[in-house]
Amino acid sequence: MRRSIVLAALAEERERSGSVEGSSSNSSHPVAAPKKGYASSALTPRTATGGGFGPLLGRKPFKAPTSASAKQGSDGEVTGRRKRQRVNYAGMGGEEDGDGEATLDAVSDDERKPKGKPGVFGKNGKMTSLEGVYKGIDARGVSLNVDNRKWDVFKPREGAMKQAFNIPVMRNKNGEVIETRLTGISLGTRKAIEIPPRPLHDPMAEHAIVLFDPTIDDPEAEREKERLRRERLAADSLAKTEAAGQLEEKAAGPTPHKKLADILGLRKEVKKVAVKVAVVIDPRLGKVLRPHQIEGVKFLYRCATSLVDEHAQGSIMADEMGLGKTLQCITLMWTLLKQSPIANKPTIEKAIIACPSSLVRNWANELVKWLGASAPGAFALDGALSREEMIAAVRRWADAKGRSIVQPVMIVSYETLRNISDELANCNVGLLLADEGHRLKNAESLTYQELDKIPVKRRVILTGTPVQNDLTEYFSLVKFANPDLLGGRLEFRRHFEMPIIKGRDAAASEQERQVGDAKLAELTGIVSKFIIRRTNDLLSKYLPIKYEHVVFCKVSDFQLKLYQLFCKSPEIQSLLRGKGSQPLKAISILRKLCNHPDLVDLSNDLVGSEKYFPEGYTPHDRRDVHTELSGKMMVLERFLTTMRQTSKDKVVLISNFTQTLDIFEKMCRLNRWGCFRLDGTMAIKKRQKFVDRFNDPEAPEFIFLLSSKAGGCGINLIGANRLVLFDPDWNPASDQQALARIWRDGQKKTCFVYRFIATGSIEEKILQRQSHKMSLSSCMLDAQEGVEIERHFSSEDLRALFKFNEHTHCDTHDTYKCKRCRNGKQTIKAHAMLYGDAATWNHYTKDELHNVHDDLLRAEKTQGDEVSFVFQYCSH
Repeated sequence: MRRSIVLAALAEERERSGSVEGSSSNSSHPVAAPKKGYASSALTPRTATGGGFGPLLGRKPFKAPTSASAKQGSDGEVTGRRKRQRVNYAGMGGEEDGDGEATLDAVSDDERKPKGKPGVFGKNGKMTSLEGVYKGIDARGVSLNVDNRKWDVFKPREGAMKQAFNIPVMRNKNGEVIETRLTGISLGTRKAIEIPPRPLHDPMAEHAIVLFDPTIDDPEAEREKERLRRERLAADSLAKTEAAGQLEEKAAGPTPHKKLADILGLRKEVKKVAVKVAVVIDPRLGKVLRPHQIEGVKFLYRCATSLVDEHAQGSIMADEMGLGKTLQCITLMWTLLKQSPIANKPTIEKAIIACPSSLVRNWANELVKWLGASAPGAFALDGALSREEMIAAVRRWADAKGRSIVQPVMIVSYETLRNISDELANCNVGLLLADEGHRLKNAESLTYQELDKIPVKRRVILTGTPVQNDLTEYFSLVKFANPDLLGGRLEFRRHFEMPIIKGRDAAASEQERQVGDAKLAELTGIVSKFIIRRTNDLLSKYLPIKYEHVVFCKVSDFQLKLYQLFCKSPEIQSLLRGKGSQPLKAISILRKLCNHPDLVDLSNDLVGSEKYFPEGYTPHDRRDVHTELSGKMMVLERFLTTMRQTSKDKVVLISNFTQTLDIFEKMCRLNRWGCFRLDGTMAIKKRQKFVDRFNDPEAPEFIFLLSSKAGGCGINLIGANRLVLFDPDWNPASDQQALARIWRDGQKKTCFVYRFIATGSIEEKILQRQSHKMSLSSCMLDAQEGVEIERHFSSEDLRALFKFNEHTHCDTHDTYKCKRCRNGKQTIKAHAMLYGDAATWNHYTKDELHNVHDDLLRAEKTQGDEVSFVFQYCSH
């Protein structure tokens, strides 16, 4: 609403109320005379100015419509209609000072007081704003939406833009000018902050273990840095020369054709070399690693990162059992997953751990044991998923990349990995750990071929026995780790294997021995860069003493008669003449017969054996074990009885035959001895639970029955301190794996290990064959300078398997031709005991058993005639 209309309405209201005359006679302000040319009204003409609307001259004021019933009161005020709120415009710019224009009359003190809500009043009662009365405008009639702020306008100092730019000078407290250096950056830009790369862990910290030092292990980077430094110096020299030339050309005027970088004095950025940082073992692992384990981790890391050979990244961890191969490989894997010489970038993203099915859950537990809550997510295929679920899970794992990888480690058995190898064909796997890697000794097996298809260059084989039977198996392991190291199999056999085997034979000529030694040294020189081997003698610093014995037990009379009957049978005689076709079956029968006659089907395998049956004997009797029919069983029963009565020791009984475990279990049940049993029939999920319960010192069971084929590899049974290997295996690796179950990290008690061998039987031939293989292994792996492994046996001696020598106390000792024993008594001790060579062990006949460091064997001197000879090895 316009202000002129508002003022006219107010004036009319004042006229009708009769306040015009009084106010005009009493007003101290003069009233301006009306100007010519304008019509006058009943109201004395006035000039109302403000807000730019002009004067109100001769306009008929607005008259509000009234009803016919409106009446005028006695005081001249119209009654019967709506009363309007008075508005006072005094003090709001409505009056003028002495210019002849009228202003609004002053109001009384009562009228100055605000009545009602409309209007805004000050402390003196004057209205300061029309807000609330007429919305959208202020008292001056100006819209409230108008921006009334005033902005200061910057006016540069006259001539300032023509002056040269000078860098501000800073002075110190002494008034001296502080020198400033130009950065060379462009005006108006800010250079990105460069954070110097740094390693994940401090290499200068106390007890820090550095695997990669860029100042030592990366000579190529040092040469590149030196080259770039020379280029930078040359560029600086050139820039100074050009700057001097520009000073001479300055008088010639501006050079508009120059580039902006040249005008500003900038030069091109020199290409920088990627700065490498140190790789340090996680302190959580570094503080628990032993010195030999630190050496092993450094060796594995150098092989995996091509620091040994740029064309090979595989390696073989061939430490003997108990030296902590698992911890060393976990340290390697964790380091590669988290660090690399390039800061904030891992070396690998995924890793696969292949192991026997019984160790899948054990590996998962080891990760949590050593790394705690920060352990990487482990995808363990332990048989809990169906085949369809497993395939889907493996595909998700293979497809994951970058930050979507939540389980970087897959733990899987060899059998399962063989079935899912096709799903991993296109997966970028950074590391493959093959635990118990002697499973890959046959390059023609399906497991070997399927694992070889997985696209992974960094392959680490964990095995305590890389050389088991012959060099061909050793070649298969080396080829799996580094495929191009030794060439093809036929080439290896012709160039290395045949000359070495001929030179190792007892009947070899001097020339063949020299050629064999030369080829052995050549092969060792090639392979030794990628294989590390330490013996368990190192454990003597950290573990209690271990006594290992080879106990030769005489067979019973019943066993002797059956053995001789079988060797004289027409089938065996035909086999010895080279006409037989089932030698393995005959060997198996003799091995079982050495354990117990109940393991053999006497009626079918030994025809005519019924006449030798003792009185009251019934084959496979469920009510009795008949330990008196086996020499080894009688010794074992006495051992267990003495242990139960005199000590709280626990014992592990290991056999290669589940039938032998059946007899052990029957014997424990008849004598009410608590026991656990682990063989191939037990589910994988339950195996670790049984192991944990047996290792509990409070568990009442003191016997653990173990099949060497099903669980002899990798299981820790440190709850026991005695172990009995009831029968030998052709493969020395199987026996060595089984014998190492108790003397491991965490063992607190003195350990006693017994290997039972039937005197004069095929078991002694097997033991001799093992000694021959282990001597070859020590030549290939241990590489002991100045120590020549004795050539104990000829090839002809190893073929005499079916001859039983009943007139000897120990056929193996006789074959050694031991020079330290005279008249059945050891007179000279060996200078050093070599674990792989029983000829250097202590030798005791039955009459000398009182000198053995074992109560159970000392008691055998008076309790029976079954023990005929003992070899003893002391760890330290």
